[in-house]
Amino acid sequence: MSPLSSEAAAALALDALNWIASDSERASGFLGASGADLAGLRARAQEPDFLGFVLDHLLSDDSAVLSFAEETSHRPEHVALARAALPGGDLPSWT
Repeated sequence: MSPLSSEAAAALALDALNWIASDSERASGFLGASGADLAGLRARAQEPDFLGFVLDHLLSDDSAVLSFAEETSHRPEHVALARAALPGGDLPSWT
C-alpha cells in the first residue's frame, strides 16, 4: 500500500478528531489523555504533531479503529499510514 501525503494524513486525522469528539465517552477519554480542554483542541487541531497524537490515541484501540473506519469513508489500514506520514510517526526499520 502506498504512503499517504502529509495533507491526506492531516485530513484523516481531522476526521478522526471529529469522530472522537462526536461521542461524549470517546471525547472524555481523549481529553483526559491529551490534557487539553475543548478550546485547546480547537487551537491545536491544525498542528501536525497534535494530529499525530490524535492518531496515536485512535490506534491504541483496534476496535476504535474499526469503528472509525466503519462510520467514515476511511479504510482501517489508512489510519496507520496516516500516522506514519505525520511528524513522529516514522516506522522503525528492523533490518
